[in-house]
Amino acid sequence: MRPLVVLGDTLLDVDAEGTADRLCPEAPVPVVDLTARRRRPGGAGLAALLAARSAAEVVLVTPLGHDEGGHALTGLLEPDVTVLPLPLHGTTVCKTRIRAGGQSLVRLDSGDGTATAEPLPARVREVIEDAGAILVADYGRGVTRNPDVRRLLRERAEHVPVVWDPHPRGAQPVPGIALVTPNLAEARAVLAGHDEPAELAKLLRGHWHADAVAVTVGSRGAVLADGLGETNVPIPAAARTPGHTAPDTCGAGDRFAAAATTALLGGADTTEAVATAVEEAARFVIAGGATALSTNDGPVPDPQPATDAFGLAERVRAEGGRLIATGGCFDLLHPGHVSLLRQARALGDALAVCLNSDASVRALKGPGRPLVRDRDRARLLTALSFVDAVAVFDESSPAAVLERLRPDVWVKGGDYAQADLPEREVVERHGGEVVLVPTVPGYSTSRLVAAAASA
Repeated sequence: MRPLVVLGDTLLDVDAEGTADRLCPEAPVPVVDLTARRRRPGGAGLAALLAARSAAEVVLVTPLGHDEGGHALTGLLEPDVTVLPLPLHGTTVCKTRIRAGGQSLVRLDSGDGTATAEPLPARVREVIEDAGAILVADYGRGVTRNPDVRRLLRERAEHVPVVWDPHPRGAQPVPGIALVTPNLAEARAVLAGHDEPAELAKLLRGHWHADAVAVTVGSRGAVLADGLGETNVPIPAAARTPGHTAPDTCGAGDRFAAAATTALLGGADTTEAVATAVEEAARFVIAGGATALSTNDGPVPDPQPATDAFGLAERVRAEGGRLIATGGCFDLLHPGHVSLLRQARALGDALAVCLNSDASVRALKGPGRPLVRDRDRARLLTALSFVDAVAVFDESSPAAVLERLRPDVWVKGGDYAQADLPEREVVERHGGEVVLVPTVPGYSTSRLVAAAASA
């Protein structure tokens, strides 16, 4: 099956959680004692992460900045989503909710990043042209105003299902979209003076020249307008929110749009896709909404997530620590790998693993490898307590990624010789050293594969 491509603006969402048991003496406002800080991708990044729950391959095309927020987003998205960055003018937008007792007290927004109007890179065009379905997650930061993006989406809408999740500050959907998914407030903002969801869905379908429009109406589900008329699509009883507490609906719209796109990719018709999306969005809210996808940074706010190797490197350097790095394919994790990683981590304050991508492994090992996809290999590595971050690279050598990481120590197994390491020059040029550690004899992925084949 061809990939699902998400195109749009990505934000960094942060939840600062705490307790509010007293008022500030200077003003009648609550004092929040922070107990945890959680972060996650927002906007198109959240939509892509949600789509990856059910689509086999998800590619996110989004502007990303070369700043702390941009590095954090890359670490949060990979390895579940393949990220193809576009240029970002300005700084990464970060939205921080201050919450206590399950309720949001205030939201702090920072960053001014917007998409540029530059033509799409050839690689991005190829990915979009190869997509089995496309989700446009517009968050009003300029992606959908790019003339090249709009031309390409008009072309692709004639061949594959394109779902457009609009934004009040974004551009209008291009003609021919399979499904547009505004919420009720967004729909009313487009057509002032019209209030009824069914009327709005019908009028917006003509206004946008779309095949179908689904206006989401919260706990009542959605109203779909297509060529057959208008249809109410309620939330199934089994997916309704239990109890009387107000649920956190943050991200429900992204879940709806992602589920609808995935269903269309799988061959569902529009009515089936909207029914699936209504149910999935409701279940998403029951499960805790976007908060359930957040990475917990613990009680002390951390400027970078542990899964972002480059953010980790910056943090370790800022704190005067010692960054260790090692690398390899790690196709089938075995005791030899674990020994190497444990020894490497013992040499410093943090360990970043440079991991060969699937394409890199194929170039090195042949068409039958890897046995495990890079996103799953990265997930296994980060599950180890002595691995702090993973950086996936496409080249045959980790030299390029080491130029960015600049580790204090580069660790390889003792079966290598110094002369066998072309990356040694990069490490030493940045003031680092190369250390060879003993290996566990008898273990290699190639040997394990051969043994399994003979058995």
